[in-house]
Amino acid sequence: MAFEIPKASYNGVIREIPIGKEASPVIVGGETSYPFHLFEGEMPHPPKIAMEVYDAPPEEWPQALLDPFADVIQDPAAWAQKCVSSYGVDMIALQLASTDPNAQNSTAEQAAEVTKKVAAAIEVPLIVWGSGNLEKDIEVLKMIAEECAGENLILGPVEEGSYKALGAASLAFQHTIAASTPIDINLAKQLNILLGNLGVPDERILVDPTVASLGYGLEYCYSVMERDRMAALTQEDERLQFPILCNLGKEVWKVKEARMSQEEAPLLGDPSRRGVLLEAMTALMLLLAGGDILIMRHPDAVRLVREYVSDLMGD
Repeated sequence: MAFEIPKASYNGVIREIPIGKEASPVIVGGETSYPFHLFEGEMPHPPKIAMEVYDAPPEEWPQALLDPFADVIQDPAAWAQKCVSSYGVDMIALQLASTDPNAQNSTAEQAAEVTKKVAAAIEVPLIVWGSGNLEKDIEVLKMIAEECAGENLILGPVEEGSYKALGAASLAFQHTIAASTPIDINLAKQLNILLGNLGVPDERILVDPTVASLGYGLEYCYSVMERDRMAALTQEDERLQFPILCNLGKEVWKVKEARMSQEEAPLLGDPSRRGVLLEAMTALMLLLAGGDILIMRHPDAVRLVREYVSDLMGD
């Protein structure tokens, strides 16, 4: 008697969200089963990888992370072009770290100018990520939304304290929102409801559940993302049927294991490989939990994850 793989039945579906310029959009979402359960359903659009670009040269990156970008790190537009042309990423994630009032406190006008230059330099979708300071992010992202009207940027983080202002900006200037909540499925659902009530169309919402690095809370993030997918696909919860964005690069590379030198931690192995493997393993776990977009940092980690996705998709 031939063995038949038991199959679950899914009644829900993850929404398909078009991202990027109208002439060359990238589609995310569309899953009709749990991640990579291709024997039960479909993943019409494989997960996408975005690479980080910073609006100012990073000051605290380890040398192993700086080396691949040494020739472009002073120019965000050239940095973005290299990520696309040399590393073949699907998207760019512009991190506006310099706008942080506790850092360089660069102005909204400066941030908008950098964003326009990066957007003009690439054809792939652009994610624009604020510093995490609520008041400054509202000021900065509102201006960027207006200055880049029609580009269909992904604006984030959009939180409970900023959703009205940034939701209105996304509506007025046609951008997509990364709805960010602190690792809680109920908070994620509530923010999606609030955005819907504001009038933000479902096809312009992504979920950012907030993620952590391997060894620093990843298992809790995994369970929250897993519950999100269960509710969306088996319970048909329409306010959770959105693609998931995972901003993981910055979380991985701030942990001590990714940053310590050979002299500081001789038992942890080659520091140039250690951070790469931590980032790749974190990304793989988030893919298995349901991530649709991964924001990553090191090109070697990107290559490893892309190979993994290709194997799982049967390419």
